[in-house]
Amino acid sequence: MSIKPYTAVGLIPTVRGIRHRSDIKENLTHLKHLTKAASWLSSLSLPVRLIAIPEGALQGFNDEVLDADHEDFAKTCCIDIPGWETDMLGGLAREYNSYIIAQAKARHPDWPNRFFNCGFIIDPTGEVILIHYKVSPLFPVEHSLCPHDIYDWWIDKYGNNLDAFWPVVETDIGRLGIMMANDGSYPENARALALNGAEVVYRASYPHPATGNDMFEIQSRARALDNNMYVLAPNMGTYYLYKEGDTPIDTFGGRSYLIDYKGTIVGRQDYGGSSTYVSGVVDIEALRYHRENAQWDNWMKDIRSELYQLLYKDPIYPKNSYLNNKPLKLKEYKSKIIDKQIKLMQDRGIWIKSKK
Repeated sequence: MSIKPYTAVGLIPTVRGIRHRSDIKENLTHLKHLTKAASWLSSLSLPVRLIAIPEGALQGFNDEVLDADHEDFAKTCCIDIPGWETDMLGGLAREYNSYIIAQAKARHPDWPNRFFNCGFIIDPTGEVILIHYKVSPLFPVEHSLCPHDIYDWWIDKYGNNLDAFWPVVETDIGRLGIMMANDGSYPENARALALNGAEVVYRASYPHPATGNDMFEIQSRARALDNNMYVLAPNMGTYYLYKEGDTPIDTFGGRSYLIDYKGTIVGRQDYGGSSTYVSGVVDIEALRYHRENAQWDNWMKDIRSELYQLLYKDPIYPKNSYLNNKPLKLKEYKSKIIDKQIKLMQDRGIWIKSKK
């Protein structure tokens, strides 16, 4: 059965940073109101079938901003998937007959004192149908575990395959995948999703000044073009550090997009200092026709994979960094990881040491 074109909406919400998991309720109430406005107005063209809620919309980023202790944050502020938060979002999915993609810092049932940065997809019946564990946290400041940090355990549990790290789910609006925030800074993550069949990929959020300096747009458009897939990239709106805060800060800088399979922006919202949304049309059958009939710019058919394996035969970033230890705080991370990684690149002759 062919998939009719539909509207995808990316919410750009105001968020209040949390001190406790229960504070998430206030952010969810705001998202409910924003979803109603965005879905109603965006559906005046074609029906809304996909709603994306950006990274940070449920909890904020207080674990990063305040350099919180990892275990304390895991116990007091992180969610479970599924949990009452995903149940509330599931209600929105049912109400609007749409798929919802969202994100939260969440615990893993096998790691109760740790948390991961998780993207998840909820179908129109309200069920969670995919969980993605962020592969590339924003390393200097983000406290989340990622699968590579506990790599040996992860592959024993989930296997060493694309689904273990870059899952994609087949739906009646196309094949959906998740590439959160800093995941999109590395082209390998987008390519992995595409090689696993992804057609529409969620990519959110990214902080200012990187957004204002065009990094978010350049990366997102390149990932869409390189892999002939849609990228839905809503950024966050205004950020209040605490629930009762009265100082609104635009730490994200706007620049939200829906980008098509040729890298063209088909939905754009430059403003980010409030609550708003971005929307545009997704045409899956046009994407599939292009992949099938283009002679040149359906790039993936031409991957010379034997050559590219040489790029990754020598490890660079250390695996299993947190298999037996909790994630490092900011100052420790610089001295124990970043400084050593820069020296590694120089020692291998990949980078030349600056004379400044």
